[in-house]
This record gives sequence, C-alpha cells and structure tokens, in this order.
Amino acid sequence: MSHAVVVEVTRGPVVESRHEGIAAVVKPDGTVVGSWGDIDAVVLPRSANKPIQALAFVESGAVERFGLGNEHVALACASHNGEARHVDTVRAWLKTIGLGEGDLECGTHPPRLPASLEALVREGAVPTAAYNNCSGKHSGFLTTAVHYGEPTQGYIKYDHPVQRRLREVMSELCGVDAGAFPYGTDGCGIPTLATPLRRLAQAMAGMADPSRLSNKRAEAATRIRAAMNAEPFMVAGSGRFCTRINGALAGVAQVKTGAEGVFCAMLPTLGLGVAVKMWDGAGRAAEIAMAALLDHLGVLPAAQRAEVLHPPVRNVVGLLVGEMRPAKSWLG
Repeated sequence: MSHAVVVEVTRGPVVESRHEGIAAVVKPDGTVVGSWGDIDAVVLPRSANKPIQALAFVESGAVERFGLGNEHVALACASHNGEARHVDTVRAWLKTIGLGEGDLECGTHPPRLPASLEALVREGAVPTAAYNNCSGKHSGFLTTAVHYGEPTQGYIKYDHPVQRRLREVMSELCGVDAGAFPYGTDGCGIPTLATPLRRLAQAMAGMADPSRLSNKRAEAATRIRAAMNAEPFMVAGSGRFCTRINGALAGVAQVKTGAEGVFCAMLPTLGLGVAVKMWDGAGRAAEIAMAALLDHLGVLPAAQRAEVLHPPVRNVVGLLVGEMRPAKSWLG
C-alpha cells in the first residue's frame, strides 16, 4: 500500500488546503496494479458507477427496440448539467417509450449552470424532473422496465426488478455478491451499494476488458464505452471534466464522476479499471486525482496535462491567485 492520495490547493506560495483520499487500479480478475491508501475501505459509489448501471438497459435490447442511439446510452451514464439538449433528449426519449416526466422518480432540482437557470427564469418556467442530473439514468431504468413489461412505479425501490438486475450486474463485475453489500439511498432515490474500493475498480476493469463476460454483456459494455466517447457532452455538459476527458480520449478512457469525491475510469487499451474516493467529499480534488492517475498510467495527452493537472484558482475578478495540483508526496 502506497501513500494516500493527496491533492493540494494553493494561494500564492502557500498550500491553503489539502484533500486526502484513496485510489485503486485493478485488472478484471481482481489483481491490484496500483493502490494508494486503504483500498479495502467501503465507499458509496454514488453516480460514478452509472456506466455499470447502464449495462442492464443496453443488454436488454431496449435500445434497438425503441430506436435509441449513442446520445441516449451516454445520457443513461450521465450526471448532466440540465442544459437544453440534455432536457430535450430526456423528454423526447420518455415520449418514445410512452411515458413522461411524471414517471421519473428522481426528483427535481435546478439546472447546474447559471445560464440555464437564468433562461428558465426569463421564460417564467420552473425546473422539472428532466432537469435532474440523473434523469438520463432514470430514463434508462424506465425503458428497461417497459421493455420487460414490469411496473414502472416504484422502480427505484431496492426490491424492484430494475434494481435487482443492477445488483446482479454488480456482483458479476465485482466478483462478490453485491446483494450482501450494505446500502444507502442515493440523491436520486435509488439504492447505492457500499462497495470496497478495490471491488469498484475491478468492476470498472470488467467494463474496460469485458472478455470474461457473456457475449451479450460484453457487447453492451463496449457500446457503453463507445457512446461515452462519441457523445461526451451528454455524459456531463459544458466545461465539465468528464466531457473534456471523454471527448479527448476516444477509445482510450471513459471517466465518470460521482458525488462526495468519487471518480471512476475504464481504460480499455490497458484493460484496467480505476476508482478514487476523496474522504472530504471534494469533487474538485477527485478530478485532480483522476487526472493524475491517467497521467501516471500514460494515457493523458500532453496537451491536457496543464489544464487538468494544475487548474488555476482565480478570485472573483479573474485574478490568478493559486492552483490545484497533486501533491509531490503522493505520486512524486
């Protein structure tokens, strides 16, 4: 076990803040390639495992049945900004399967970007469930339920067939029974399974190199990865780390953020999965940590290094006052 993950935030010449966490790089068979901190610690994946949750939707055949495309598959993996394209796509998708926003059980919150919120105010409109950053994932859940002829009400409950399928997928990819994992309730209402970090990384590795999976599941994993690279905007949105990295590393990496400082990645060219957890829940630190690991593993392009490894800290008038960076005590 190596040093814990450490990300620093500077102001002038001073390190003003330090974020500490854990990280694992793992093969599909569970072999640990790299570890920092206690990777057997249990974490809640939150939205970082949405690509895994999308497997049941894609492998069901519902994508083909309803004439859906890469934008819908990417949106099923998304924690999106609630920008116009995200919202419009969700609404049209639900209409295609004979449902509407009222069938979403993810709840409602305002769009992430001030410009989108200002547009709503100018229109005299209010946010709906389609604006929820998880509305694409929930549309995937509903589509799967419709495809199998299952009740659409209560699809977020632990014992609903939609959620049971997710645990079955997670069990295979983690190599242990996910049905035995403790669980909490995610921000969007679904169960979030308490998972040892090394197992979360192993699950991502299984998505990156699905050769151990059935043909149907392997094809679904490959399609999900391709969609995240083909439609990076749908995975997050304007200015977001996930969108920038997935757009820049087509076929090489697919990354996904989660709440409370969790970040995951699939690296198909290396056959590896990566999982990060920052213990203070800081998303800004999780992004730097993921960028540093991509660089450490040799897949981060030189053109991306300064932008994602040392993003600037600016004050409200735009003056450069510091930077965020991986600590030298971590990766050197």
